[in-house]
Amino acid sequence: MQLIIQNLSKTYANGVQALKDVTLTINQGMFGLLGPNGAGKSSLMRTISTLQEADSGSIMLGEINVLTQKEEVRKILGYLPQEFGVYPKIDAVTLLDHLAVLKGISNKGERKALVEALLNKTNLWQARNKNLGGYSGGMKQRFGIAQALIANPKLIIVDEPTAGLDPAERNRFLNLLSEIGENTIVILSTHIVEDVKELCTDMAIINKGEVLYKGSPLDAIAELQGKVWSKRISKAELEDYRKNFNMISERLIAGRPEITVLSDSQPDSTFEKIQADLENVYFSHVFGATEKVVA
Repeated sequence: MQLIIQNLSKTYANGVQALKDVTLTINQGMFGLLGPNGAGKSSLMRTISTLQEADSGSIMLGEINVLTQKEEVRKILGYLPQEFGVYPKIDAVTLLDHLAVLKGISNKGERKALVEALLNKTNLWQARNKNLGGYSGGMKQRFGIAQALIANPKLIIVDEPTAGLDPAERNRFLNLLSEIGENTIVILSTHIVEDVKELCTDMAIINKGEVLYKGSPLDAIAELQGKVWSKRISKAELEDYRKNFNMISERLIAGRPEITVLSDSQPDSTFEKIQADLENVYFSHVFGATEKVVA
């Protein structure tokens, strides 16, 4: 099954154009959607998940027209939004059982087996009788995946799922997503580059509602190899370097800026060539240092 998005556009009532002619083909597996906050990622996810209308364009999930056959989409969709709330005084077993009823699973024995399987899959079995209000952030996110997996969805959307998680919970959550992605279309919408680098074989970069890059993370990194240069400078020099070099990022180290520049050849003898990574790819597209590439 494929998710095919063509020429999708959306402008809100306040005049903000959230999506501008977005075209993407997403295959089974883990797909990373990278972009800064406000890039249009959540608008795209809400449109795919039937929570808002598009102004124009089309979305097909296999043979299902996502924009007109919303009920059919919801039967095979699992969605974990960025803001995911739980009923704090209900335990995981009770709430999952209730959600399974809402999904149309009427057989009690079938629901019991499903809930047990989901809690084991998400490593929440030991905490199954604990009220959800006592769950950590990572446990709540894993519960969110458990509820998203009810009814064996063909498409799963997770929006900024690792924001705020500690490193151990983040790794546990990403391993769970990777396992799910072996047999399902999973769209991981995030601004965290490392999440996409570790999980996804295909990705897109979006900013200001437009797709700036579509392709493999490894291919994107390969395109920049030999073209990324780094240098430590003083704060007083920073503005001149911004004007005269193709800077894609800067960061302070011990109070001094370290800049990263994109260039086919060494900008001058004081620059050091560095190994390109997905963060360089991200910054180069988001900050306009490379031409738009859509594979």
